[in-house]
Amino acid sequence: MTVRPQRARPGSPELQALVDELAERLGRSVAVDDPLVRMVCTSRHFGDEDPVRIGTLLQGRADNATIRYVLAQGVTQWHRAGFIDGRDDLGLLPRYVVPLRERGHLLGLLLVVVPEKALAEHETRAIARAADAMAAQMYAEHVATDTRRADERDLVLELVGTDAATRTAARRRGRELGLLGAAEHVLVTVVQLGGAAEPVRHSEAALRAALDGFRQTRSARGLIAIGTERATMLQLRDRPPGPDEVAAQSARVLDELRTFLGPSADPVVGVGGRHAGPDHARTSYEQALVAARAARRLPALRRAGDWELLGELAVLFQLPEHALNTSLVPRPLRTLTEAHGGDRLRDTLRCFLEHAGSIPRTADALGIHRTSLYYRLRRIQETTGLDLDDGAHRLTLHLGLRIEELLAPGSDGAA
Repeated sequence: MTVRPQRARPGSPELQALVDELAERLGRSVAVDDPLVRMVCTSRHFGDEDPVRIGTLLQGRADNATIRYVLAQGVTQWHRAGFIDGRDDLGLLPRYVVPLRERGHLLGLLLVVVPEKALAEHETRAIARAADAMAAQMYAEHVATDTRRADERDLVLELVGTDAATRTAARRRGRELGLLGAAEHVLVTVVQLGGAAEPVRHSEAALRAALDGFRQTRSARGLIAIGTERATMLQLRDRPPGPDEVAAQSARVLDELRTFLGPSADPVVGVGGRHAGPDHARTSYEQALVAARAARRLPALRRAGDWELLGELAVLFQLPEHALNTSLVPRPLRTLTEAHGGDRLRDTLRCFLEHAGSIPRTADALGIHRTSLYYRLRRIQETTGLDLDDGAHRLTLHLGLRIEELLAPGSDGAA
């Protein structure tokens, strides 16, 4: 699967006209980016184009390294214009940056290429006047877009909500509006941020940018609900996606979020089960929440959990957070851990159980003789008082080992 970075939506003809007019007045290259530094509108060149500008025109947005650099200058929190330095290693000339704000909202960034990093007074005045007009234009478009997004958000939240009557009404409304179509499969993905270090609007914009690319694809039609620290995406599909496709989609979402947000955002992705039709969106949503909890707790998942790959862990992760503690570890397993050579015996037990009790395969995996394996298994039985030929006893020990994994240092307690 080819992963392509998500572009911003192109600007309106009215906004483009304002950009072109300013560029001609200054004789400099001008662009308007969205708050995530993705190109919205750009003027023609004036001989001051740099590799970043050329690459952005070809690809629809700057590369991730350039976006991270610009965002690291804090431009989304500026309330007045200023310069950002160029970077030779990125192929970036200095820019004069004006945050485009209206009624408290950051709508975008006006960027003017200024290689000499100095502007005359008449130039800054012209830029300021143009910035005011651009902000007003973008705010009008923003209000209309926000209304549509709010309607979509409400529909998604109703489709996955707890009230059955509300879900039924939402499905009927979604079909009447042509938003649900006739797809046979539904899949819900939940994206959660770990903290509120970023401004709320910036976090919401980053979540939307990370998911927008999956709203309409060849194999899926998506609806998105964006909140302060969580996004929910409902995808309707003609066929259920395989685990590789789901993993690639999750990796793409995480990569985008890490470009737009700082490390403190610590995003995780949870993907629910694949079900037949939107009637089962609620079930997939609940499973996605469990998968997101697993993604935050288990480092091996690399911040992306898939319900259909969790196995028995899916059951354990439905326990309340306060209940998921060491008291769940069976006493026989704790006794084994405390015994002399307990670590080696626990490793042997884990390998034996994960190889379905096969002596040949367990011995091969551990690299020991079968006689040594029999000796260790006898020690395990003597220490725990459990019979490894008894299925219920095996299940007790295997679940205990899984719980220990969830409680191990390095796993996250928050979900």
